[in-house]
Amino acid sequence: MDFTDVSLTALRVFRAVAEQGTFTAAATSLGYTQSAVSRQMASIERVAGGELVERRREGVRLTAAGRVVLRRATLVLDQIDATARELSGLPADAGTVRLGWFPSAGAVLLPTALAALRRTDPALTVLTREGGTPSLVRALRAGSLDLALLGSAPPFRPPDTESPPLVVRTLSERGLCLAVPTAHPLARGEYVDVADLRGQRWIAGPASGEERLMGVWPGLDERPDIAHTARDWLAKLHLVAAGCGLTTIPATLAPAAPPGVRIRPVRGGPQEQRRLLLAHPPGPLTEAAERVAKALRDAA
Repeated sequence: MDFTDVSLTALRVFRAVAEQGTFTAAATSLGYTQSAVSRQMASIERVAGGELVERRREGVRLTAAGRVVLRRATLVLDQIDATARELSGLPADAGTVRLGWFPSAGAVLLPTALAALRRTDPALTVLTREGGTPSLVRALRAGSLDLALLGSAPPFRPPDTESPPLVVRTLSERGLCLAVPTAHPLARGEYVDVADLRGQRWIAGPASGEERLMGVWPGLDERPDIAHTARDWLAKLHLVAAGCGLTTIPATLAPAAPPGVRIRPVRGGPQEQRRLLLAHPPGPLTEAAERVAKALRDAA
């Protein structure tokens, strides 16, 4: 096999497919047609002499050969990008850290850490992007993120099953809470009894990770009455403030609750813990990434 015949376009397409998880999503992210992505993937697999991804109904999964090619492709593309920046007179990437974060981390933790970094490391550039846990993990594996903030619920499985494993640190572990309208009867006490959650109306989001409905109390022993659906945590909280229903909330989001919302712990059932994780690819962090990691640990 002669990889000198592989174009940079094919390498970029392959990395996008690995990161996005589907040909369709990769095409959207690159501004290509799906057929163009398929052609580029066919060309790089032809040179590799075999499949680099397994095509599955739920998306693609890297083969062992695909993981090898991705690791090398990432090094090549990073060097090309660094060369282009240097030739254009832009600062080197040594002081740039690419950070991914799951939605609820963006309300309190992320801005707190970035504000601290502006005071302590004003020359440091942090580029961030929001995503769900699967997409952030794929981006770490693809080399397009240096760090990622992830959320984890029991039974606290590893973010993925690839080898070598990602380096994962637990920044905090706190209970799941309930967001209740101020005028709601459940807001009167210091906590909510789990039995009182029966018959309530809920504000929930689409399935994500290990939870089928984000916003409904886990283990509720009835079919939940979903009054409103929303992906954004702050949208859910403002719907709660408007008296539209209840929603669950990680304890770390409590400071972001708007007026009209009371945050209450739930008692009477199993404790619902949530972990805040910081993950990065195998190997040591750069000095810049370590400074960002420290700011995130301090903020957590």
